Amino acid sequence: MQKTITFGIPCYNSAKDMDRAVESILEGSGYADDVEIVIVNDGSKDETPAKADAWAARYPDIITAVHQENGGHGMAVLAGLRAAHGAYYKVLDSDDWLDAAALTEMLELLRGFLSRGLRVDLFVSNYVYEHVADNTRTTINYKSVLPRKKIFGWSEIGRFKPWQNLLMHSLCYRTDVLRQADVPLPAHTFYVDNIYAYQPLPRCTTLYYADIDLYRYYIGREDQSVNEQVMVGRIDQQLRITRIMMEAYHLDDDVSEPRLRSYMYMYFTMMMAICSVFSRLSQAPDAMDNLARLWADLRVYDIRMYHRARHGLLGTGTNLPGKLGSKLTIGLYHLASKIFKFN
Repeated sequence: MQKTITFGIPCYNSAKDMDRAVESILEGSGYADDVEIVIVNDGSKDETPAKADAWAARYPDIITAVHQENGGHGMAVLAGLRAAHGAYYKVLDSDDWLDAAALTEMLELLRGFLSRGLRVDLFVSNYVYEHVADNTRTTINYKSVLPRKKIFGWSEIGRFKPWQNLLMHSLCYRTDVLRQADVPLPAHTFYVDNIYAYQPLPRCTTLYYADIDLYRYYIGREDQSVNEQVMVGRIDQQLRITRIMMEAYHLDDDVSEPRLRSYMYMYFTMMMAICSVFSRLSQAPDAMDNLARLWADLRVYDIRMYHRARHGLLGTGTNLPGKLGSKLTIGLYHLASKIFKFN
């Protein structure tokens, strides 16, 4: 039986967090048998494998446990996708959770699409940052940019703000769209969620936005991948991800819908800006050389993409010349971080 949706939960040493993630889906869905959960144990060394098997034994019609050698977050996402029987696929990281009421509403909408034969390639919902440091929360919604209560195409979207990017947290793809996209998520690499939220978009021709605060996660913990010091230490991986995104498309040639192309330019420019900022923060002796190589390769790959990313406001502000320019770039970044609390 095809399921309505598959939730893939990548797990690496997740024993202390994964129960809440699984329970949030079970309870929010009312233990519905058209919902599937694929727990992917990515070579964990703690009790994660045993917990995954226990969940699968307890709810065999809903939960499947997949075990693989450690390959990183991207490999676990793809393993969940390969095992999926759902018409839709959504990733829930093992230390995050879903809001019950929002999940109930989401399932009602997806079931309605399927029962009426309405094809929706991409389902978008809101996500919520739960800030550890000050016990506040920030909701990212798309009310100002996406139509509501209708199926729509890219020609009907508005202009995204810099903090409104469509991240993995907000996306639920049709499973066949993801499989056809053959998303290139490299092994043992962080930040692959950016590829996941970017590369499949031109394959999505029909979208639906539900103004529901579905995805919840904590931000501000020292061990998180978006912590500033962690990102500085992984600048090589950030550069690798951005290069894959660069090579995914010649945006002016390959993306025909102007509003989608504009959004993808904004996302790609943001990724180049992140590389520029964290290369300057890095103490690695080759960090700036590697950044310069990425910019040079972008210029050769696509001169139009280079000019859009390098000479716009964001590209200019994150690549100010000289030592003073670097200090100003870093200062502007820290100011934006305080205002928008993104890490």
